Amino acid sequence: QVQLVESGGGSVQAGDSLRLSCAASGRTFSSYAMGWFRQAPGKEREFVASKSWSGGTTWYADSVKGRFTISRDNAKNTAYLQMNSLKPEDTAIYYCAASLRDYISRQAHCDYWGQGTQVTVSS
Repeated sequence: QVQLVESGGGSVQAGDSLRLSCAASGRTFSSYAMGWFRQAPGKEREFVASKSWSGGTTWYADSVKGRFTISRDNAKNTAYLQMNSLKPEDTAIYYCAASLRDYISRQAHCDYWGQGTQVTVSS
C-alpha cells in the first residue's frame, strides 16, 4: 500500500507559479512511477504529467508542455509538479497518483491516488 498526500495548491493570478508536492508513505516510493492528473469543474479527470520510477522518462499533456515540470526526490519520498505561467484554464483539483508500472499516461495505469489539492487561477 502507498498513501499519497498532496499539498501546495492555492489561488493565484494568471502568469503566477505554484509548486505542488506529493508526499508518499508506505511501500518503496522509488518502485513506483508517479503522475499528476487534474479535474476541472464539470470535466473528466485528465492526465497532466508523469515520471518513471527510475526518473529517466517524463510525459506531459500537450496543454502543459513547456510550462509544467514534474520531478521526484526518491530520498524524500516526494514528487513535485512545478507549474509556471499558470492560466485560468489550469484551474482544477490536482491529484497525485502512483503506479507499479514504469509509466503513467492514463488513469487506468494508476494503482494509488491522493485526495487532491485545489488550484485556482484567476485572470
